[in-house]
Amino acid sequence: MSLDFGLQGKLVFISGSTEGIGQAIASRFLEVGANVIINGRNPEKTLRVAVELEIVAAKTKARVHAVAGDVGSTEGVQQLVKQVEKIGHVDVLVNNAGIFAVKDFFEVDDDEWDRYWNVNVMSGVRLSRAFLKGMLERNSGSIINISSEAAFANKAFMIHYGTTKSAQLGLSRGLAELTKGTAVRVNTVLPGPTFTEVSRHKGIVPYLEGIAQHQGKSYEEAKAEYVPKTEPTSLIQRWIEPVEVANIVVFLASDLSGATNGSSYRAEGGILRYL
Repeated sequence: MSLDFGLQGKLVFISGSTEGIGQAIASRFLEVGANVIINGRNPEKTLRVAVELEIVAAKTKARVHAVAGDVGSTEGVQQLVKQVEKIGHVDVLVNNAGIFAVKDFFEVDDDEWDRYWNVNVMSGVRLSRAFLKGMLERNSGSIINISSEAAFANKAFMIHYGTTKSAQLGLSRGLAELTKGTAVRVNTVLPGPTFTEVSRHKGIVPYLEGIAQHQGKSYEEAKAEYVPKTEPTSLIQRWIEPVEVANIVVFLASDLSGATNGSSYRAEGGILRYL
């Protein structure tokens, strides 16, 4: 017997959903019958991904929409919200957009800190400000912020990234307080090391290539050893698959998790030892 997530016909907006974890989340929502708005900065890519996902949507008679826009700027979000409102009211907001790179703390200047803050934190602030009020008025809706296990265990090689992920936890809990006594919920998901198409050409891959070269190993060897060596407390001792994160997001957005609000839900493979 298949589970009824209660998401059929609901409108889901996922920022940064043209690749990686965001695209996996979009696909899973479509599989349970939700209508999904794909978002990315590049209009052509956003439309292409939406068209590709129509194959998944057809199985549940769901609908896919493409709305391009830069969630890392005030102007970009304002324009994006106008496009979204023409489609309908947002029932589920997934603040997934984020940037990541391995970089020495002393090489990250103020401009780069500002860029990380705007994309990783302020995008969620702006989108929540735009859509949460409507959810409260309808007494229905869910916001899910995609943070990271780095929010609790910041790494020396990506302090700028981990700091923004910690800030997302504070934002999520604060927004959840605004929902008190309503049927609206705000939660956070904390993925661990997740290997996606994004990481093949950004962030972790150049880092792994550098390790491989330094240690005289192949890239594949460096990739296989990364989690056991960098995250020795991981209980699963492997990279996480995007769909494993997506499954948790869909659950948290669904009626099945109606008693879960203001929480941070780990999808990090057991890296964090404390409860």
